[in-house]
Amino acid sequence: MGLDPETREKIDALSHEAMARLWRFAPLGHQYFVYGPVFDYFEKRFNELGGWTPEISKRIGLDS
Repeated sequence: MGLDPETREKIDALSHEAMARLWRFAPLGHQYFVYGPVFDYFEKRFNELGGWTPEISKRIGLDS
């Protein structure tokens, strides 16, 4: 799956915390986490916002 403008906009609209939550709790096979251009863009954006930090990890917890 390629990275279309609509998907890019949806990813860009997510906050750092929302991205962390999605990454941790998304169901297997979620379109953002299948390796390819969409995942690459998601990961790049997430890292630009600060990536995984102890603070973000504690804030979202381990239970969905």
